[in-house]
Amino acid sequence: MSELTIPKSEKHLFAPGPTNVPEDIRREVARDLIHHVTPEYAELLWGVTDKLKKVFKTEKYVLSTTATGSAGMETSVINFFSRGDKVIVLNTGNFGNRYVQICNAYGLDVVELKYEWGQAYKLEDVKKALAENSDVRGIIVNHSETSTGVLNDVRPLGELTRDTDMLLIVDAISGLIVNEFKFDEWGIDCAVAASQKGFLLPPGLIYFALSEKAKKAMETSDLPKFYFDFQRYFDFLEQGRHPQTPAVNLVIATDYACDYLLGKTIEGMTAHHKMLREYIESELINLGFRLFVEDEDTRSNTVVPVWGIEGIPCNDLRKKLSEEHNITIAGGYGHLQPHMLRVGNIGKYEKSDIDFLISKMKIVIDEMKAEMK
Repeated sequence: MSELTIPKSEKHLFAPGPTNVPEDIRREVARDLIHHVTPEYAELLWGVTDKLKKVFKTEKYVLSTTATGSAGMETSVINFFSRGDKVIVLNTGNFGNRYVQICNAYGLDVVELKYEWGQAYKLEDVKKALAENSDVRGIIVNHSETSTGVLNDVRPLGELTRDTDMLLIVDAISGLIVNEFKFDEWGIDCAVAASQKGFLLPPGLIYFALSEKAKKAMETSDLPKFYFDFQRYFDFLEQGRHPQTPAVNLVIATDYACDYLLGKTIEGMTAHHKMLREYIESELINLGFRLFVEDEDTRSNTVVPVWGIEGIPCNDLRKKLSEEHNITIAGGYGHLQPHMLRVGNIGKYEKSDIDFLISKMKIVIDEMKAEMK
């Protein structure tokens, strides 16, 4: 497959998803619809499922449905656990907190390991929690915590759960493709991803990888579910269908995107994002920003969060970039909202795109500094 074409758009999205969608994929989204209960769609769905296995790096099970990331997080809880089950949730930011909220909403017994934003989880804390709680049914973690730019190392968690009845549930929504991710090798039991991140697509589809252990755990889960009941998806997948009308054109576009990603290799895509992340970091430092995540080993390739420049309000900077240059970058989450910027590095970017962004940021910063005098 040839190189994807960057859209000649008036808007420039440098957010951690959704992001600019390449023209080639836009055309796939705009293709003529096919009916979702036909042999043609069955072949499409089966083919996409096989390709997604290669993206997740699994030989086990993959499912997909129409929804967005938070629905995927909820689905990764309700299909495996029952009310009162004890789970350890590693809370390293806004989306770790969201997992806590989801688990509490369904009556799970949550052991929350909460960390200062900008910090990854500590393995010794997990081991201590397991030693103090012999009845833990699962460990839940965000691989790439989009709110803080922290990358949590999943591998040692898989070593803790692999030969036990515990499940390892991973939010890989912003981590997959952009950062290294190996479902089978790392002993993950359920991972959730979303179309609007590393897949280069608009929002609307979520993808799941499941282990044999996770599929077995479905049999005893008694939490309420219907639309997101994995068993229904397994049953319908055998027929080449979804249990309900899917976002057909996003499935078509997923097929196209997977061909592109696999052609580039997932390792190649990850390396490209790492190179760009380091380039963005150095350019932002040159502008006077300070990196939010201090430990380089725990920086996600997905997003570069930085503390604002003294005297330059972050929200004002973002507003001027949007109004004067049609550039969107993200602000901080929660209590950090007015104090930081988050520059997305997810999607189809090259160094020239980063140079464009940095040049416009410099113009705006210089203007704002001049206004202060």
